[in-house]
Amino acid sequence: MHITPIAHIETDFKEKFGIPRQSGCVPQLTGRIVFLPQYRNPDALRGLEQFSHLWLLFDFSRAHREGWSPTVRPPRLGGNTRVGVFASRSPFRPNPIGLSCVRLDSIEETAEGQVLRVSGVDLLDGTPILDIKPYLPFADCVPDATGGYADAVREYALSVDFPAPLLEKIAPEKQAAVLACLAQDPRPSYQDDPSRVYRMQFAAYDIHFTVENGVLHVKNLSFL
Repeated sequence: MHITPIAHIETDFKEKFGIPRQSGCVPQLTGRIVFLPQYRNPDALRGLEQFSHLWLLFDFSRAHREGWSPTVRPPRLGGNTRVGVFASRSPFRPNPIGLSCVRLDSIEETAEGQVLRVSGVDLLDGTPILDIKPYLPFADCVPDATGGYADAVREYALSVDFPAPLLEKIAPEKQAAVLACLAQDPRPSYQDDPSRVYRMQFAAYDIHFTVENGVLHVKNLSFL
């Protein structure tokens, strides 16, 4: 079997730290899907505008490694509990293929052909896209589905203390996404050191912060 990318996605994340752990967690995060020249055929997208959401199959391109392990340690279980690789969404898999559900906001005509604008993304900038499929509510939504050990992991949001003089340095159209990403708590779940200063790179910004008693305090912001 020979698989080659059909496109790549452009996002505001140049590194893994800070990316939401699942697609849709931060609806404000946007991306552009740009097709490779050989796939810039408008007929390939005919009818796609009728769908609100898409499945993206992508390559965990920065997680390639030799061999594989039958177990992994999900960050949301503290990084110490092992589960089977096929009972996880870890990027470290026999075949490094990921799956994301994103909202299709528009299809634009550009110098690069038709480009898909999507939101709710959870991908690194430049991630290769292997395939795109429409989300089908009648088949893909299972209201009574169970989530295994993930159901037992308490999801929470941090309060974010982002001083106005620093927040104003961020482009207005990106402020909501930055605040939502920080509230998701980018730290590994096993780290809880209030004195530690973390860094999250987002778009053109380098954000420094600490976390104490459920509050994320932005300490500094610089431009990349």
